[in-house]
Amino acid sequence: MEHRNNETYFVLLGLTQNPKEQKVLFVIFLFFYILTMLGNLLIVITVIFSKTLHSPMYFFLANLSFLDIIYSSVISPNLISNLFLGKVIISFKFCMFQLFAEHLLGGTEVTLLLVMAFDRYVAICKPLHYLLIMRPWVCVVLLVVSWAGGFVHSVFQLGTIYRLPFCGSNIIDHFTCDMYPLLQLACVDTYVTGLLVIANGGLMCSILFLLLLMSYGIIFHSLKHLSQEGRWKALSTCGSHITVVVFFFVPCIFIYARPAKTFPIDKSVSVFYMVITPMLNPFIYTLRNSEMTNAMKKLWNISHMR
Repeated sequence: MEHRNNETYFVLLGLTQNPKEQKVLFVIFLFFYILTMLGNLLIVITVIFSKTLHSPMYFFLANLSFLDIIYSSVISPNLISNLFLGKVIISFKFCMFQLFAEHLLGGTEVTLLLVMAFDRYVAICKPLHYLLIMRPWVCVVLLVVSWAGGFVHSVFQLGTIYRLPFCGSNIIDHFTCDMYPLLQLACVDTYVTGLLVIANGGLMCSILFLLLLMSYGIIFHSLKHLSQEGRWKALSTCGSHITVVVFFFVPCIFIYARPAKTFPIDKSVSVFYMVITPMLNPFIYTLRNSEMTNAMKKLWNISHMR
C-alpha cells in the first residue's frame, strides 16, 4: 500500500468490536462529547461577557476551554462514529490531517498549561508587579507562543511519519490516527523514527511536567508569607490547575515517553486524556473557583430576567 496513491485508506477498529459494548459506549461517549462542548462553551461565554473575569488567569482559562472544544471535535466524532458503525474507513490524507490536528492542539494545550502556571507564579510570588508583568499584550504574546509551540511540535511529528511507506496491513487497532499505531504499519525499520517521536513527544511532555512541578514547588513555598484567606484562595486556584496538569501530562508521558510499541491499555489511556480530561476541565475549574461560579450565576440571572 503506497501512501502516495490517492485511493489509500486506513481502517480504524475503534475501542471494541463487540456490538453490545459498542451500543453502550456510543451512548456514554456521545453524552461525554455533549457535556464537553456545553461545559467549555459555558466557560468561554462567561469569561467574554462577565465584567469581573478580565484578569489574565481567566483569559488563559477561556483559551484553554476553546482549545478543548476544538480538540474534542477532532477526536470524539471519530470515536463516536466508530462505535456506531463498528469500523471507520478514512483516507491517508484525512488520517494525516487528524494526526496534525491532534498534535497541534495537544502541543498548544501543553504549552498553555505552562503559561498558566507562570501566570499563577507571578500572581502569588510577585503580586505587586502582577499587572505590570502580565499586561494584555504580554498575554497575547504568550498565547501566540503556545500556538507556535504546538505548530512546531505537530509539523515535526507529521514530518516523521508522512514519508514512511505503508505497504502491508492498513488496519489501525485504535480509534484515531496516532503515531505509534501508524508506526506499527510501516514496512521499514522505524527504530530511528520511534526515537524521534520519543524526543519530540515524550521528552517534551516530561520536561514541561518537571518544570510545572518545580514552579508549583516555588509557589507553595511562598504561600507561608500570605494570610490564611490568601493562602486558601491560592491553594484552591493552584489545586485546580495541578489536577488538570496531572490528568493531561501523566497519560501523555505514559504513551510517548517509552519505546515505540503499542499495548492493549493504550486505547484506554488515550481515551482518558483525549476525551475525559477535556470534559472534566470545566468542572475542575468552576467547582473550586467561587469567582467563576458567581459570574455564571450573574449571567444566568441576567439572561433569565430578559
